[in-house]
Amino acid sequence: MTDATEPNTITITGYAEARLAYRQKDLRQALYDAGEVIMSDVIVNLHGDEHRARRRLENRLYRRETFVEYERSLFPGIIATTMEPHIATGRAELVGLAHQLMMNLAALTAGVDRRAGTAEETLHLYSYLTTFIEGATLAHYTGDRDAKRSEVQAALERFDEEFLAPGIERRQRLLAQLDAGEITEDALPRDVLTVLLRNTDKLPLEHETLRREIAFYLLAGAHTSATAFTRVTHNIIEWLSAHPEDAERARTDPLFVQQCSHETVRLQPSSPVAMRWALADIDLETGTHISKGDKVVIDLLSVNRDAAVFGPDADEFRPGRELPDGVAPYGLSFGLGMHACIGQDLAAGMEFRQGDDLDGHLFGLVPQAVQYLFDHGCVGDVDDPPEMDPSTTRPYFGRYPVVFKTR
Repeated sequence: MTDATEPNTITITGYAEARLAYRQKDLRQALYDAGEVIMSDVIVNLHGDEHRARRRLENRLYRRETFVEYERSLFPGIIATTMEPHIATGRAELVGLAHQLMMNLAALTAGVDRRAGTAEETLHLYSYLTTFIEGATLAHYTGDRDAKRSEVQAALERFDEEFLAPGIERRQRLLAQLDAGEITEDALPRDVLTVLLRNTDKLPLEHETLRREIAFYLLAGAHTSATAFTRVTHNIIEWLSAHPEDAERARTDPLFVQQCSHETVRLQPSSPVAMRWALADIDLETGTHISKGDKVVIDLLSVNRDAAVFGPDADEFRPGRELPDGVAPYGLSFGLGMHACIGQDLAAGMEFRQGDDLDGHLFGLVPQAVQYLFDHGCVGDVDDPPEMDPSTTRPYFGRYPVVFKTR
């Protein structure tokens, strides 16, 4: 179903039509137009040949062997180190914890070195992260946007001096050692910054562009995963209140937790809409005409609840629901086509299909981190209920207190 909600705006609410729209090469990203100070030339905002060249390069990092190393070797230690102090006190506030945890993980993949490795450094980097998030989602900011732009730009410059510049220097030194035969490939960090620095001959980037790209990977990896982490935990808590027989599954069954994560992302995508500008006239096979200059809004909250695809109970949270062939359990929340989320398999894991090897399956960092909570007896704090974030029009939790009950 398609309807015009305002002049020059086409809103898509059906799953089949959304798939067609995502695959149109003449629809350019429009979601981050207001956040240009940090998003203007990052990968998600590029189009055509520019996007293809950078995506082809950065895709070298997002391969299965890298995911295996992250999920099985690198992430477990980061999860434990970040969460253990909260487990020890018996309580946590999930929104702050989620962003610190996912920021630590995103810093690893982006290439933001943690030289001190202290709690103070985590909080300091977290302050940059929150500012970058506000810059990227400026269209939804309820305060003075011009003042916020200036604040974001200043934060980017300080972040560069404190974190990015030393990281670049270290990687350039390692690359020189590699060229001299003094070290092997295994000594290089597996992160976006290393990939970009190693391929400046193929894809030269201005320093400001490189700075925004690394800041984008930090904020995108941390913010979207942190939002999902809190929402998945909330949905499992709610599910267990109605299905207490699944409590042991939440603690010991990683596939169940992954199914809960996928169902959460379907119902509550990180961005409730995708937006595109039409660069040419387009006629979709459904009969919808899009004129050059139109804004196309893909309403993911409706698309992912299309009863013709997800069943008559599409509005309900039901992990492990059966779906038609070719339909992902998380719907179209990660996009499709040229702008499909580059880190979706890292965050949410691979889709498990009948006959797959469970021992070799990748569950994703969000399900892995969520299960750690429930393995330590996570429940909602009945004396301190969660609150929504009043500073944005998006449905984010502002606070989510939990307690850990000993098993």
